Amino acid sequence: MRLSDLLEYESIVVQCHDNPDADAIASGYGVYMYFRKKRKNVRLVYGGQFVIQKSNLGLMIRELEIPIEHVARIDPPELLITVDCQYGEGNVTHFDAKAIAVIDHHQVGGALPRLSEVRSGLGACSTLVRELLAQEGMDMNDDINLATALYYGLMMDTDRFSEISHPLDKDLRDDAAYDRNKIAMLRNANISLEELEIAGEALCGYEYEEKHRYAVIPARPCDPNILGIIADMMLEVDAVDYCVVYSILPFGIKLSVRSCKKETRANELADYLTENIGSGGGHVEKAGGFIRHELLLREYGADCTKEQCGAFFKTRLNQYFDESEVIDSEVYTADMTQMQTYRRKDLRLGYVKASQIYRTGTQVMIRTLEGDVDLPITDDMYIMIGVSGEVYTMEKEEFERNHKALDEPYVFAGEYQPTLRRSSDGSNISLIPYAKACVAADNVEIRAKQLTHRVKVFSRSDRERYMLGKRGDYLAVRGGNPHDVYVIAGDMFERIYGKKD
Repeated sequence: MRLSDLLEYESIVVQCHDNPDADAIASGYGVYMYFRKKRKNVRLVYGGQFVIQKSNLGLMIRELEIPIEHVARIDPPELLITVDCQYGEGNVTHFDAKAIAVIDHHQVGGALPRLSEVRSGLGACSTLVRELLAQEGMDMNDDINLATALYYGLMMDTDRFSEISHPLDKDLRDDAAYDRNKIAMLRNANISLEELEIAGEALCGYEYEEKHRYAVIPARPCDPNILGIIADMMLEVDAVDYCVVYSILPFGIKLSVRSCKKETRANELADYLTENIGSGGGHVEKAGGFIRHELLLREYGADCTKEQCGAFFKTRLNQYFDESEVIDSEVYTADMTQMQTYRRKDLRLGYVKASQIYRTGTQVMIRTLEGDVDLPITDDMYIMIGVSGEVYTMEKEEFERNHKALDEPYVFAGEYQPTLRRSSDGSNISLIPYAKACVAADNVEIRAKQLTHRVKVFSRSDRERYMLGKRGDYLAVRGGNPHDVYVIAGDMFERIYGKKD
């Protein structure tokens, strides 16, 4: 759905969830501003028993001049748009309307109306609204209050950016021309005395598992950044390597995850805990997620009581640690008698000679769905774009040995167009206009076997970050070297490789 698809309606109400947070207010404001510019009769509202009382939210509304209203009822508009929530959920007051639309970034819990745009992989609804505005030619930076609101919404919904993983979230963080003074004011008004009490109470109620050195901490309902503060404090304890802090909210469970060991990335653990029941992500050491009530009940039969939630997290954490195998390629020797030989299929890939975009020596960051990679441009650097839009680099010699360049245009089919961001000034350039097509050479073969459990592979070239393999993925060996092991996702493997005849 695009915002322009909704221009047929004249009277429009943009509704945030009850007791709205910064992301709901910001994303609702962005949608409101679009329809106001289109001269529609539009209102920004929220319902529920409670009026906004948190000092940072009140300051946000006043300083950024956000015209949000608390209402008990409304006259049915032609169109009602729920933002940062889904119509019919328990955290959204029911209002009648002739037509319903949904703009959200949470996991889908039930049937959606025909007019909806939900992207569960994003860290904040503010990011989605920024993208919807950009589709209509509306630059958030044309209005400093709007840019500041969207930046702050993302900041607060991702625990001060510690839970960011999607490149679109990172683009909003890096591109927003926000008011630094107002963000400083909002940042200094984040924690109330009541929230300080919540943090202290939570820290006294931790549960500790000695075998795997993790702590699970329930907290009373609070802003996500408070969970992050609690988690950071818990990780200061010498006996704790990992912790999960969670809060049960009316519409789901918000959690914050921390790790201080390289064998377990916090973002991967958050993704594991929320798999099929919500969404999770973030950074190596700090991450977070959200679990929907109805999905938790459906998948695990667990209700959202403190006791059942605590038991769920401990069970899942024990399963995670007990079922994970860590492979260090320095000492690991793959048993190739258990592997089969595969050959790359004749699939089109993309490649870019990096020095055609920036001069040799330029420090750049490659931004992709897999993460950000910082490196200097070298004269023999090739940037590869895989069949699913994944991006990786290789030297000219390796490229010429394993690939054949084609005299045809490259067609990108991925979700997020990879970009190069120059470190000196932050300017972005898409790789796609520079990309040419190629295929794997006829002699590219590997040995591989399908995984039956979770595996983490530390390669010789990267001793700090592991490649993650799940059940159904493949453990592969390159060039007949039993120490040169790596992981290929199952769906990608089946697209790229076929058994050797």
